[in-house]
Amino acid sequence: MEISLIVNGVLKTVHIEDENTPLLWVIRDILDLKGTKFGCGKSACGACTLHVDDEAVRSCSYPVKFADGKRITTIEGLGDRENPHPVQQAWVEEIVPQCGYCQPGFMMATAALLKKVPKPTDEDIDKNIINVCRCGTYYRMRKAIHKAAEIQTEKDSNESNMV
Repeated sequence: MEISLIVNGVLKTVHIEDENTPLLWVIRDILDLKGTKFGCGKSACGACTLHVDDEAVRSCSYPVKFADGKRITTIEGLGDRENPHPVQQAWVEEIVPQCGYCQPGFMMATAALLKKVPKPTDEDIDKNIINVCRCGTYYRMRKAIHKAAEIQTEKDSNESNMV
């Protein structure tokens, strides 16, 4: 079976034997994008979170057949060193990661949240960011989520002033 995906803005066509193969394995093993992590394989921990058409999705249990023709954004496509996404910038400024393994999933979940709720409350964060961090960096992540919202608001304001 042939599946076409727009991954981080680039059209990719992959040949898959089983259309129920989790999107995670297509991203990691076929497209060689290693930022999206395998955690539990049961959609419980969130380490594998990426975006499908701007929605946060746990890719370990998302059959690739459902991604056909859709826009996929991985942590590699969120931003880069020269132009980091506000979430990535906040994560660095707040020194969030400890081991760091789960952090791409948290950042992707946060970026999706901020698209829907630009200024999240602690309650919004608790309801929407339900990933698991074995190191327990939740306090720093909460600070970073609020910081990312501030950075995004400032960035949006600056961009609207340029128009």
